[in-house]
Amino acid sequence: MTLSVAILGATGYTGGELVRLLSRHGGVHIAHVTSERYAGQPLRHAFPHLTGTPELICQPLGGLDGVESLDVAFCALPHVASMREVPGLLERGVRVIDLSADFRLHNAETYREWYGTDHLAPGLLAEAVYGLPELHRTEIPTARLVANPGCYPTSVLLALAPLLKGDWIDPSAILIDSKSGVSGAGRSANQEILFAEVEGGFRAYKVEGHRHTPEMEQELSLLAGVEVRIRFVPHLLPQSRGILSTCHLRPRVVRSQAEWRETLWHFYRDEPFVQVLEPGRWPATNHVRGSNLCHIGVTIDTRTGWLTVVSVIDNLVKGAAGQAVQNMNRMFGLEEQTGLEQWPLFP
Repeated sequence: MTLSVAILGATGYTGGELVRLLSRHGGVHIAHVTSERYAGQPLRHAFPHLTGTPELICQPLGGLDGVESLDVAFCALPHVASMREVPGLLERGVRVIDLSADFRLHNAETYREWYGTDHLAPGLLAEAVYGLPELHRTEIPTARLVANPGCYPTSVLLALAPLLKGDWIDPSAILIDSKSGVSGAGRSANQEILFAEVEGGFRAYKVEGHRHTPEMEQELSLLAGVEVRIRFVPHLLPQSRGILSTCHLRPRVVRSQAEWRETLWHFYRDEPFVQVLEPGRWPATNHVRGSNLCHIGVTIDTRTGWLTVVSVIDNLVKGAAGQAVQNMNRMFGLEEQTGLEQWPLFP
């Protein structure tokens, strides 16, 4: 089986990663790529590192022909732009994996509160499947619309899922300190992410409330069976890729470090992309760079009683494009690892 796919918004960082991964997939034909800025030009003009892949010519969104023949469309568009396009694709029989924030939240009012605009397709929010395969694997194969998780939420949810689902921690005491490389801010020109602004520096941002907060709280509440509120503070790292999330938690029971590690290891023992590290080893962003892997470490501070879980992912792969490919594989009955077997790049 060869799947015919389109990538909407192919010249952003996530779109470029989708092309890189899907070009080596073996079961995919990239039929269309869109870009308003590069319309009519080869994609390699936007991404010289993709020179040598099958020649792809960028088209404007309004100029797509033969959409009905597509099996799936990846929407790597900004929020709001995505929800303008998705309903039409679904009406024409195309399954959609949306990488924006437009369909991750189940509640239209919550979306308006955090994104400052009314949702244009509120009827699809209940239908969209949250595309974190480690938690929603059984729902993804039959979905018409998969909402690919955000990068920060992916790192946090994978760290906390075994503990909240097992009722091992207090859901009212969750503190999350996350750091991201600058590619998480996208490819558009922005003074705050210029090299001279970030190199040699390190800072927190959106301390009063990041838009990924309600997405995390939604999924954590489903895991815990009660409403969960978190304290989440993101930081900007002076590097291009990677997310490291440090989660500070209050356990409900007294257990050894080996027992805490066993809980996480047992939960993920059959997962191809989540690796719980041995005691004494700690996750590092450069150990997962370029891969679809998530590394997790855990420790208990016997002096204060706090449990700490650290996770790392590549924000452009497991945090975006790689997870989207993983979802596509699941939707069409392929092995989840297909096209995602590459090891991390190091150094």
